[in-house]
Amino acid sequence: MDEVQQRMREISGRFQMCRKTFIALGDGMRQQIVLTLLDGPREGMRVGDITADTSLSQPAVSHHLQILKDADIIRMRRRGTMNFYYMNAEGACWRDLTELVKNINAAISQSDGSGA
Repeated sequence: MDEVQQRMREISGRFQMCRKTFIALGDGMRQQIVLTLLDGPREGMRVGDITADTSLSQPAVSHHLQILKDADIIRMRRRGTMNFYYMNAEGACWRDLTELVKNINAAISQSDGSGA
């Protein structure tokens, strides 16, 4: 297998690894929740706080939070009976996205001859 085929196989594999992340981040409401969490306190936010900062109902926020959590984009910590949601800085999804972009950039650079 030549280098180009190997790179295409790597990119294809990375796309598969990032599928849940793309689906989760592809929704405008979930993007709004991510922005709210990024702007919120580091220790996280409760569903009620996220609901107040978005135009979503509490059940809708909970549904979207579960999708983001399943995609490893956010985490939840429990303090007593309260749940706090926060961004997952160590999530494999970010590493996988970074590697996907690097591989695509290398393929583009190689195909256009710019070497950049």
